[in-house]
Amino acid sequence: MIEIHCPTTADTLALGRKLAGLLRPGDVVLLAGRLGAGKTVLASGIAEGLGVSDPVTSPSFVLVRSYVGFLPVVHADLYRLGTSGELEDLELPETASDGVLLVEWGNVMTSAAPEDHLMIEMTIRDDESRTVALSPQGTWRTRPIQELIA
Repeated sequence: MIEIHCPTTADTLALGRKLAGLLRPGDVVLLAGRLGAGKTVLASGIAEGLGVSDPVTSPSFVLVRSYVGFLPVVHADLYRLGTSGELEDLELPETASDGVLLVEWGNVMTSAAPEDHLMIEMTIRDDESRTVALSPQGTWRTRPIQELIA
């Protein structure tokens, strides 16, 4: 696991842009953390780094939004899901197979996630800064995520 401190929203966006450089078609990134932890901000930075020009907003009420960039971006929010059947019905990994899947409240999907995924846990500190903990799974362990610290 790698922990990165993001003092400001701009730092969280910049981390997302850097992370975008490590993404490949078919990648799954699970974002976890309480409300207001910065999941959508990080997703916005990732999308920006992938060439998405549209503003990225939380898909809480529509569950899934898609964006066009260098790679297609599918941005999902599982906060409102009630059952595992609803998760299966979304067919998220299949929907994003040629692009990148970003899943807010991704901890809901951990058991259904593909073996190769990046889990990101975001926490808010007392000073309102963020700690971003990256836990690579599967082939993610061979990627140069240490570069995100520099």
